[in-house]
Amino acid sequence: STWFVVAVLKSFEHMSFDRTLDIEKGLFEFFVPSSTEKYFLKIMEYLTAQGYVHDLKKLPNRLLDPAQKL
Repeated sequence: STWFVVAVLKSFEHMSFDRTLDIEKGLFEFFVPSSTEKYFLKIMEYLTAQGYVHDLKKLPNRLLDPAQKL
């Protein structure tokens, strides 16, 4: 089901960039431009309600701060 979530997001051009952190756990990170964050969160809200997304957290952009850990 994690690939379904990725496919849904990829169907929206320039919505977000995703990266797999742990395939076994289905752990992803998403980089979302501020201009599309509102739409991204609406989609995530729907996918959470459908049981596809669990434990969604907004974290600081770790690429801007190399000392930031997951």
